[in-house]
This record gives sequence, structure tokens and C-alpha cells, in this order.
Amino acid sequence: MVVEPMRDRRAERHEATRTEIVEAAWELVRAEGLAALTLRDLAKKVGMQPPSLYSYFDSKHAIYDAMFLQGNEELLRRYEAMPDFDDPADELRWAGHAFVEFTVEDPARAQLLFMRTIPGFEPSAETYEVAVRVVERSKERMALGGIGPEYFDIWTGLISGLSFQQIANEPGGKRWTRLVDEVVDMFLEHVRKSNKKRGRR
Repeated sequence: MVVEPMRDRRAERHEATRTEIVEAAWELVRAEGLAALTLRDLAKKVGMQPPSLYSYFDSKHAIYDAMFLQGNEELLRRYEAMPDFDDPADELRWAGHAFVEFTVEDPARAQLLFMRTIPGFEPSAETYEVAVRVVERSKERMALGGIGPEYFDIWTGLISGLSFQQIANEPGGKRWTRLVDEVVDMFLEHVRKSNKKRGRR
């Protein structure tokens, strides 16, 4: 006879409410802006009194921290679903498009993850570890394509530049997002020339 472990229904309800609060926070910041989030509006949206929120999060920054974690987990999930490529150019095109699409589809999320928009907010060490894994995953995939870590900052500057130019200047358009493949070709040409100067292949 197999005995099923006892479910902690109270903990499950608590976690479900935390998730509901985070989802409501995303809805508010997408509508009003990241810095406009207030505990009063958030409590109203989930149908509770503002002090009750402290049963689930000890501060507004803790809510931002949960949002930061959720956003990075989604980006990591997309990177981990990345197929294998034989050609480094195809690898970078996929990665470039994946990052640009991730950022422009949700500007509020992109601002929270990649810009210091909230005064005084610093992600917790545990939460930030997921962001570090995203970076490490990106570097590992570049290394598989023969591209050294010395080029990583150039790569992220180029791709994030396209993303935030699009968000800032033409939300919903394609003026900058359509340039991903061209930027990949320029980047690889730079890597090739730099490696040649250094006596590398």
C-alpha cells in the first residue's frame, strides 16, 4: 500500500495568493508604469486591505523581487529551450531574436530586469542567482560557437541596444528589431577580424 504524503493546504493557499499578488502587480505596472506601483492599488486589485499584503510580502521591494525572479526564470526557460546549431551565426541569430523579443514584448518587465528604474531596489541574492545563470548560459552558448568571453559585453550592448531603442522610440514597431540579423553579421565580422589580429582562428 502506497501512502501519499500529506498536503500542506495552508502553504498551498499561501503560495497561490502570493502568485496572485505578483500577477496583479504585473498588470498594474504594465498599465501605469513600473514606479507607479502602490500597495494600496495592489491590495484593492486582489481584494484585500493593504496591511494584509504584509502577510505575503514584507515590503514593496519584496514584491519587486518576486517579479524580478519570475521574469528571469522565464528568460532562462527560453534560453534553455534553445536548439543546437552547427553554425555560430545561426546560434547568435536565435539568441539575438530571443532576447529582443523577450524585452520588447513586455517593456515593464524589461525595465525591471535590465535597468535600475526603482530607487533603492536591489534583488535578493537568491533571486539574482537566476539572473547570473542567464548570463552564464549565454556565455556557454557563445563559447560553443568559438566566441570568447571578451566579446560578451559587446554582444550584450548591441542586442540590448536594439531592444531599448525599439521600446523607447517605436513601441510595437520593428525599426530596430528587424536589424538583429544584420547586427549579428557585423558582430561576427568584428570577432573574426579581432581574432585574426590576435593570431587566432
